Amino acid sequence: MTHPTRTSASLDQALAAAVERYRQRNPASAEQFEQATEVLPGGNTRSVLFQAPFPPVMVRGQGCWLWDADGHKLLDALGEFTAGLYGHSAAPIRAAIVAALDGGISLSSHTFREVELARELVRRFPSMQLLRFTNSGTEANLLALATAVAHTGRRKVLVFEGAYHGGVLSFGGATGSVNVPHEWLRAPYNDLAAAAAHVEHDGEQIAAILVEPMLGSGGCIPGTPTFLQGLRRLADECGALLVFDEVMTSRLALGGRQSQLGLVPDLTTLGKYFGGGLSFGAFGGRRELMQRFDPRRADALGHAGTFNNNVLSMAAGLAGLRELWTPAAVDALNRRGERLRERCNALFRDRGLALQCTGLGSLMTLHATDCPLRCYADLADTDPRIKDLIYFGLLERGVFMARRGFVALSLPFGDAELELFVATLDEVLRAYAEVLPATARSMSM
Repeated sequence: MTHPTRTSASLDQALAAAVERYRQRNPASAEQFEQATEVLPGGNTRSVLFQAPFPPVMVRGQGCWLWDADGHKLLDALGEFTAGLYGHSAAPIRAAIVAALDGGISLSSHTFREVELARELVRRFPSMQLLRFTNSGTEANLLALATAVAHTGRRKVLVFEGAYHGGVLSFGGATGSVNVPHEWLRAPYNDLAAAAAHVEHDGEQIAAILVEPMLGSGGCIPGTPTFLQGLRRLADECGALLVFDEVMTSRLALGGRQSQLGLVPDLTTLGKYFGGGLSFGAFGGRRELMQRFDPRRADALGHAGTFNNNVLSMAAGLAGLRELWTPAAVDALNRRGERLRERCNALFRDRGLALQCTGLGSLMTLHATDCPLRCYADLADTDPRIKDLIYFGLLERGVFMARRGFVALSLPFGDAELELFVATLDEVLRAYAEVLPATARSMSM
């Protein structure tokens, strides 16, 4: 069920006015965009960052603050789509990078740091008995699927609608036109019966069940414990590998979402912040699976990548885990995220608005509906103009998040920043109260 805006005819006008104010306030970003279009398709080399009429251009960051090309200071509530967990240039990470630079950045060989970082990850993720590094979460998921295909001799992969596992592993909406050509089986998220039907029909051909414990880019929709535990059982029944994509959800606990659920996947993929803000990915799992990559074996699987163990990512990642991402920091940040989400949802309820924020821990997404959300299809009828209006309203008032409503907190994002976010959101809701969707209760009053 969707809800009409109180004065739906005015929504387009309100959004057009907000966009025009954005144009007027950001001439330097507009100019940079025009120059970028001369050498980059659509002025862009990372599709998620594009937005009409032009994207903002950032020139500096410090802590959880950004400064754009037009001199505006912005609260960074996006956190580089979860990769910016440590904020901007945290001192321990900066010092580690400088030290690595002093030792040389292209050493053409093994280094001590890669072993130390691997040990730290194995300690936190016991299911990753052995692991390999990559340059991104996309690569990590590609290699995990390659491992599953090699191990099982099968080609089909069960995935879930709305999931995002990387630039060529995307299953939401119209995306996925450049997906790698595995034989994909798709099921609705949180629908164990649909997944079981695929296993019953194609189980002997399924190499892997690939799942995010919470849909990330698909709207921060958590997987229910029953659903995720059921996938473990289905994988065991048909001989497929259960692959947990914890590129985003790894931040929810010291050992990721799997540790909270007591689940042991066959393979786990990581990325984002584990490189301390630099390019990074990793895949790992059961020893007998990962030993297939041991070059000492006659039948070893190949795994190339010049920068898999690059010294800057190794140094930054190790410093972040040892000095910043401590158990206390994990708990504090995720409690703060839960509190922020609760505060936002309380605002929506108090104002009788059909809006909600979903998510877990320090991750959340704003949705233009108050209906229960269990899968990606539940978002089909929501009005994207609502998110656009709130996005431009927050940006105009100094708060930066993803236009799709996504928020990822960083460690420097403290209680004061939480209060600022809530107060600014409240101001935006007041400003646009007449065009935002009302709950059924409010419409009847």
